[in-house]
Amino acid sequence: QVQLVESGGGLVQAGGSLRLSCAASGRTVSNYAMVWFRQAPGKEREFVSGISWSGGSTYYTNSVKGRFTISRDNAKNTVYLQMNSLKPEDTAVYYCAVDRKGSGWPTMESDFGSWGQGTQVTVSS
Repeated sequence: QVQLVESGGGLVQAGGSLRLSCAASGRTVSNYAMVWFRQAPGKEREFVSGISWSGGSTYYTNSVKGRFTISRDNAKNTVYLQMNSLKPEDTAVYYCAVDRKGSGWPTMESDFGSWGQGTQVTVSS
């Protein structure tokens, strides 16, 4: 019922910045926490960041703390991921999803859905 489209990826040198966007359509996502995952070639999908429905709580995996910032604009039905000080190990396809049950942090009870198609981020050294 909810469709998500990621955008904003591209090629950037180490130390550079990108801002990813996740635009939702079909239904509002304002009542749900949202998450970002990423998947590098040959690796499993990895949690990156999450945000509560109101934006009052945010979560980050340790490797991106202090460099990435998640935010949302519920009026625009959009979630963002500002990525600064990018490193080559950040290279991956980045996906957003709806956290149907939780607050934006993955647990055994998590129910992620409405996955987007992803946007490629490539960081060169």
